Amino acid sequence: MLEQDLARLVAKGRCSTDSADRVAYARDLWPRKQIEARAGNVAPYPPGVIVWPDNIEELVAVVRYAREHAIPVVPFGAGSGVCGGVRAGTGSILVDMKRMRRVISLDTDRLQVSVEAGMLGQHLEDYLLARGFTLGHYPSSIHCSTVGGWVAARSAGQCSGRYGKIEDMIVALTCVDGAGEVRHATRDGENESLIPLVTGSEGIAAIVTDVTLQISPAPASRTFGSFMFPTTRDGLHAIRHIYQSGLRPAVARLYDPFDTRIGGKAREKERSKPKRAAGETSPGNTAPGLGTRLLTRALKHPGALNRLIHGLPDSALGGAMLVLMWEDDARIGEAELAEASRIARRFGGNDAGEGPARRWLKHRHSVSYRQSPIFAGGGFADTMEISATWTNLWHVHEAVRAAVAPHVFVMAHFSHAYPDGGSIYFTFAGSAGTDAEALERYDAAWQGALRAVIEAGGAVSHHHGVGHSKAAFMRDEQGYAIDLVRAMKRGLDPANILNPGTLLPDAAAPTSSVRVPRPPAPPASGIAVDRESLLAHVRGDVSLRGVEAELQTAGLTLGAAIPSAEMTVREWVESGCPGARDVSADPTDQWIAGLRATLPNGEKLEIRPAPRKAVGPDWTRAFIGSRGRLGVLDEAWLVVEVASELKHACYLFANAAARDAAFAWIRGSGARPARAVRGQRPEGPTLALSFDGPAAVRDATLVVAHDECVSRRGAVQLDAELCRESADTSIPRPDSVLDLVIHELGRHS
Repeated sequence: MLEQDLARLVAKGRCSTDSADRVAYARDLWPRKQIEARAGNVAPYPPGVIVWPDNIEELVAVVRYAREHAIPVVPFGAGSGVCGGVRAGTGSILVDMKRMRRVISLDTDRLQVSVEAGMLGQHLEDYLLARGFTLGHYPSSIHCSTVGGWVAARSAGQCSGRYGKIEDMIVALTCVDGAGEVRHATRDGENESLIPLVTGSEGIAAIVTDVTLQISPAPASRTFGSFMFPTTRDGLHAIRHIYQSGLRPAVARLYDPFDTRIGGKAREKERSKPKRAAGETSPGNTAPGLGTRLLTRALKHPGALNRLIHGLPDSALGGAMLVLMWEDDARIGEAELAEASRIARRFGGNDAGEGPARRWLKHRHSVSYRQSPIFAGGGFADTMEISATWTNLWHVHEAVRAAVAPHVFVMAHFSHAYPDGGSIYFTFAGSAGTDAEALERYDAAWQGALRAVIEAGGAVSHHHGVGHSKAAFMRDEQGYAIDLVRAMKRGLDPANILNPGTLLPDAAAPTSSVRVPRPPAPPASGIAVDRESLLAHVRGDVSLRGVEAELQTAGLTLGAAIPSAEMTVREWVESGCPGARDVSADPTDQWIAGLRATLPNGEKLEIRPAPRKAVGPDWTRAFIGSRGRLGVLDEAWLVVEVASELKHACYLFANAAARDAAFAWIRGSGARPARAVRGQRPEGPTLALSFDGPAAVRDATLVVAHDECVSRRGAVQLDAELCRESADTSIPRPDSVLDLVIHELGRHS
């Protein structure tokens, strides 16, 4: 009956209850389920029926039918998630979105592409590259993940240091909520909060149907650099100073000495292989060889293996390797590489040339295909990516290694970096006598690791999301923000049909014993500065100008054109941070890393600072510009920067379209103005730009921006003093989604 009803709702009756289909859609690539499958439990949660909508109208019809009949609906992209985000169950409807895979439009002036959510990532990138553009979003799963999946999990690509994460690229979004209503949101427009709330919500409140994304010109060339450091911590110091000085390599990956040594051995093995003749294919054998079988045996004794490897001094293994890559205009890339080289030398880094970085680019997706022999040999492997401020990052690294060492062998590299912190990518591998014992070890390792991350002050996900694998720790991670997520779900999915059980912890689960660190309140002055992470912890009632004056005494700055002397931090944040640095031009940056607030129902919300985490919706971003609807801002962790000389430029354009296109292409080139103000003079529209950072880099970006404005767009350069007015971004905008959340929160308080 269900299949017949759904067949009438989609073109050509595209739905199935075939056993093979139900098994294929029963899970994603969560390694825990791979162990269960090896033990014979191949399809623990098969859906009742699979449906393939071709357009938004069909999706709406399916969701409304499901709501009317109280049937769970599980959205499905490509099934490449590794956190158990897909768990359908008998009687549920699984909606495969991959027929909705069209490019809707490509705007080559504003550098935007609109695409349906079911398109595979590599297909979108191929489409853009063929036309001279790139999204710049390269997750390891790009060949087998969809645009909608990226949005659902707050994905990060390997080049996030240049392009940001997926949430930084979204200009507009359309989704279908659990009531079957179509909702639209636009950055800096109506219902803007829907973007940070749906992004990262893992399909529990709405199904994303299409997005408009910022793109960039495809890089004409790349700039590479590699450095070998005496210790891993030396390399970390270098990365921190690289990003905090204003440099933005697209890739900055630091491998610990063991990982560096393993990578070097792999490269030697690759070079020693006989070359295949043209047209000859690899045998593609994934069966475990002798080396894998020996490794699997060794993994049964992880404690001894960890002590053997990690007990060695870094120098015994040759040091830690940092690879850097830029995808900017070549003039910017070369200037940044020269500055990065000076920083690396300060921390003992030896120049290793372009080779290691170029080899990384060539083989950057290879690691995704190395797990199969381990599972086939009776072992298991998994990865965990976390984020933390620079102050906490090494503590998290050491805490996780200690927590999992008795259960699995652990490796780590540092995969993403930002001015206020970074991400660690842990790899776990283990083995046991039986699959049941393997599951026990797997669960013990994960529980120990998640507990260690939270207690050391980190966030449990940077880009893989939460799914079922981390849901039990979400209350510890998010605190009262989980109640906000529940309120959002009630408002957008009143019948609770969308992807139930994912992301949110079981309300009936016992209280955790995790010791969640709570940063102290700011001192009596209202301002405390974390120089290592470049964060200013401030009270909401403190004058914004007072914060800036305090920072300048320490050689730091907010980098903002402060609108008025009387404005408090609270007023600034709740009005949208007018005059702040332009994060659309520098998507690795952000204004606020965390906050404390009092909600309308009197409850306290605390978002502990950690950079660019992927642990559900982004309530910090939703708070910015909320006009007090989400409550009163009590404290905020503001991201600050090292003060440097600003240089200004101003250009007059024939029309607004030319001006906006110039700014889009300036951003796309890799030139990152600290501020960009669109203005209007009697003669026509203007664009005022301000650049900071190291002198050579600043001057290179000025040249690139000038070429874009004058040579390509025919602009006339004006005296910079003529158009340095502050932009007003504090215009109130309708936002029914925030109102809905607050209404639901009040009803259930």
